[in-house]
Amino acid sequence: MPNNRLYTSLFFIFFASFYAFSQTPADSIPTDTSKEIPEELVVDSIIRKPMNILAPSRAAFYSAVLPGLGQAYNKKYWKIPIVYAAIGTGVYFYLDNDKTYDRYRSAYKRRLAGFTDDEFYGDGTTPRVSSEGLIRAQNTLRRNKELALLITIGLYALNIIDANVDAHLLQYNLDENLALKPHFKYNEQENSTNLGMTLNFKF
Repeated sequence: MPNNRLYTSLFFIFFASFYAFSQTPADSIPTDTSKEIPEELVVDSIIRKPMNILAPSRAAFYSAVLPGLGQAYNKKYWKIPIVYAAIGTGVYFYLDNDKTYDRYRSAYKRRLAGFTDDEFYGDGTTPRVSSEGLIRAQNTLRRNKELALLITIGLYALNIIDANVDAHLLQYNLDENLALKPHFKYNEQENSTNLGMTLNFKF
C-alpha cells in the first residue's frame, strides 16, 4: 500500500514537472519582429508580372513597320541580324534578276528594231545568243524574279509572325513551380531503368 502511494506521488511529480517545462512563459516570447526568422520558416513569395495582352499585337505591328523592330521590342536582339540577312538576301536576288532581265529585254528590243550591236550578238555574222535564246532567258529571269519577290514577302511575313509568337511565349509561366520535365531513374532491384515525365506544381 505505501509502495502504491509512493509510485502515485512520483508519477504526479513527474507529470507536473513535465507539464511545467513544456510551457513557454509569456515573457520569454520574442516580441521584436526585426529579428531574423529561422531559415526553416521562410516561405518564398513568387511575384509574377501581369500579362500584357497587347504585347503580341505591338510586337507584330513594330515588325510590320520596320523588320526587326518587333524582335527588339521582345529583347531578342540576336534575331535582328538574321531578319535583315534573310530579307536582304531575297531583295538582292530580286534586284539581280531584274537587272539581268532588263539587259536581255533591251537586247531583244534592239533585235526587233533591226540592230545587231547588242551585247549578246557578238562580233560574227551570226548572233552569239539568238532571238529565241533572248526570249527564253527573259522568261527564266522573270520567273526567278517573281520567285525571289515571293520569298522576300514570305520572309517579311515570317518576321512579323516570329515577333508575335515570341511575345506570346514570353508571358508563359516557365518557373520551377510549374514545370513538365522528363525523369530518368535506375531501379536497382529489377536492374532496369525507368523513363517518364514528371509534372511539378508547387504552391
